[in-house]
Amino acid sequence: MNLGAAERPLRDLLGAIGWDDAPVERLTIEERPKVLATPWPVAPLAAAVLGAVGLAASRIRELRTGERPRISLDMREAELAMASSSYLLVDGKPAKFRDPFTGFYEAAGGEWVYLHGNFPHLRDGLLALLSVANDADAVKAAVAERRAEDIEAEAIRRGLCAARVRERSAWLREPQAAVIAAQPLVHLERSEAAAAMPLLPGGERPLSGLRMLDLSRVIAGPMAGRTMAEHGATVMRIASPRLPSIPSLVIDTGFGKHAAFAELDTAEGRASLRALAADADIVLDAYRPASLRGRGFGPDDLGRLNPHLIHLSLSAFSLQGPWQGRRGYDSLVQATTGMAAEGREGRGPALLPCQPLDYLTGYLAAFAAMLALIRRHEQGGRWQATLSLAATAHWMWRMRDALGDDATYPSANPDVAAVADLLDTHDTTFGRVTALRPALRFDGARAGWSRMPVPLGSDPAYWPRS
Repeated sequence: MNLGAAERPLRDLLGAIGWDDAPVERLTIEERPKVLATPWPVAPLAAAVLGAVGLAASRIRELRTGERPRISLDMREAELAMASSSYLLVDGKPAKFRDPFTGFYEAAGGEWVYLHGNFPHLRDGLLALLSVANDADAVKAAVAERRAEDIEAEAIRRGLCAARVRERSAWLREPQAAVIAAQPLVHLERSEAAAAMPLLPGGERPLSGLRMLDLSRVIAGPMAGRTMAEHGATVMRIASPRLPSIPSLVIDTGFGKHAAFAELDTAEGRASLRALAADADIVLDAYRPASLRGRGFGPDDLGRLNPHLIHLSLSAFSLQGPWQGRRGYDSLVQATTGMAAEGREGRGPALLPCQPLDYLTGYLAAFAAMLALIRRHEQGGRWQATLSLAATAHWMWRMRDALGDDATYPSANPDVAAVADLLDTHDTTFGRVTALRPALRFDGARAGWSRMPVPLGSDPAYWPRS
C-alpha cells in the first residue's frame, strides 16, 4: 500500500462515510509531478476519490467471486480526469463547448458576477433580465450599471443562473454556508428496513448484471453513471426530447451507457420510467430539487415501487437550507464559494483550470452507489445518498487548509499532444472520438467500457436483455 499525498483526503472520506473496514491495503497510488495550472491540491483529492471508487469495486468483486483485486492509480491520470472534457476530440478537433456569453462581468462598485448561458434559454433569460441584445459590449455595459447581488437575486428569482463572485470569507457569512458545513461530504443512510439483497455471485466485472437508472444532465450526474458503466453496470440514461443538451458533454459522459427518451409529461413516458425503476438497482436524480418528486418520482414514490432501490440525489447547493432548489453548475458554485475570487490580481476572477466540483461529485456519487450496494448486501434496507457540488467545494477548501497549496505548478494545462499517451480513439456514431481512458486499474488491467457513447434517445426505454 502506498497512498502518498492522497492518504489524508482518502481517510477523511472513508471516515466521514463510515466505511471503517475498507480494504485500503489493496490500493497503490503512484505519485507524479503536478500537471494542472493551479496551486489547489487537485491531484491528491482526485486520487483519493478515484481510489475510494476502486476500493468499493474491489470489495464488490470480492463479495461476488471471492477474488480480491488490487487497485493501482497514477496521480497524473487522476488529476487530468478533473479536466476530462478539455481533452475530448471529435474527428481530431476539440469538442468542448462554451457559449461566448458565459463568463465573468464586472458589476457596479468593482464587484464581479458570473453569468451562465451555455443553454440558450438561460442565456436568453439573462439577456432579457439585462434588457440587452446578445452583444458583448452591451452586456458588459448593462452589468456595469447594476450591483452584482441584485443581478444574482433577480436571476435566481427567474430561475436563471448568475452568481455574485464572493471571497471565501463572504461565502462563509452566508446562512447556506453554515448548512453546508454541517453536512457530511456524502450523506448515506438507510431510509427503511428491508431484507438483505445479496449480490449475485459471479459476473465478468464488479458491477455486471446491476442496473442504474441515470436521470441527470451536464457533467456531475452523468459522470456517476459513466463510472458505474466503467465497472460493468448496465446504465440507462433517460432524457427528455424537449430539453437542450451540449453534444460534447453527451459524448464525454456517455461512455458505456444506453440512452433513451421518456417524456414525463405523458402517460407513456411516466409508465416507461416506472417500469425501468421497478427493475433497477440504483436510480440517480440530479435534476433540480423536487422536480421529479413533483411528477411522482421522488425517493418515497420509487421506494414503494421497488423496496430495494438505492436512491442517489445530487444537487448544486444541497436539499436543505434557504438555497435549496437553487440552480447551479460547477462554475457558479466556484464563483459563489470563493474558489474563483483568487483569480483577481488586476485581471478579475477566474475559474480553476478544470471542473473538480463536477467530476469529484460524479465520482463520489458512484462511490456512494457502490457502498450502498455493499450495505444492501450485508445489512439489508433501502439506502439513500445525498451529495451536492457545494458540499464538495467545502471539502476541497477543508482539504486545502490541511494539505496546503502545491508549491510549484505549471503556467498552463498540458495540451492534447502532452497527454497523448493517456488517450484512446473510438469509432462512434458521433465520428472518431478521442478521449482520456479510465484511470483505475485492477490487478494491472485497466477498467473500461463495453459501449461507445450514443446520441440521447438512441435506445428504447426498457432494459436490454442480458
